[in-house]
Amino acid sequence: MPVWLIWIILAAGLGVAEFLTLTFVLGLLAAAALVAGVLGAIGLPVVVQIIGFAAASAAGLILVKPIMDRQLKRGPDVRSGTAALVGRSGVVLQKVDADSGRVKLQGEEWSARSLDEDLVIPVGAHVDVMEIDGATAVVYPREALPDPPELPERNRPDQD
Repeated sequence: MPVWLIWIILAAGLGVAEFLTLTFVLGLLAAAALVAGVLGAIGLPVVVQIIGFAAASAAGLILVKPIMDRQLKRGPDVRSGTAALVGRSGVVLQKVDADSGRVKLQGEEWSARSLDEDLVIPVGAHVDVMEIDGATAVVYPREALPDPPELPERNRPDQD
């Protein structure tokens, strides 16, 4: 059996072991064994293959492993300030339209305007914060708003 094939089998075995343990070290060693296998497949001597394996292993453990560790220990991204309000829900305290309104968000009263310029959100409706524009919450209703009641023919404002 050629030596390069042994390197490839070793790389596959280390890859499977990495998959089962998730340590990242075995994956880096599997990549180094793959490098050695490629060096052997192109016809380089065993000594060069071993040097290639050692160099690739050292490079992975010295350069790549600390970066992976740092990314794993970084923790979740935490939003703070006004960015933390985006996606939250609130209650309308004063009718919200395209220009003005008041909502209660996270226990605080905020000025608000509707995301949809043609939409008027009534008092008591639950809204979601879509964005914060300065000190104004841009909101959209959580549920579909009921249609306004139809006015009888004689009470319509457009009738003269």
